[in-house]
Amino acid sequence: MDARTLRGTAKFRFPKAMAAYVFALYMATIMAFLMCLVITLTEFGFDDHYMRNVMSAYRVAMPSAFVCVLLVRPIVARLVAWTVRCE
Repeated sequence: MDARTLRGTAKFRFPKAMAAYVFALYMATIMAFLMCLVITLTEFGFDDHYMRNVMSAYRVAMPSAFVCVLLVRPIVARLVAWTVRCE
């Protein structure tokens, strides 16, 4: 799918000014869930209560990750600018 096809499929889109917040929401949602899967597996192993334990951890991790991504994003942007050539 190219960008033109994707543009026609979305019924609602956030304004461009919200891009940093939408990015933080998606990043926090995905990364917190993945980290909860991995950490729960390493700490407790895989048993009948695995997904319940993951979701219990996720309730704390996701809001925390969202705030952390919002706070760390400007620092990461500067680090990338310092370490990547703009040619």
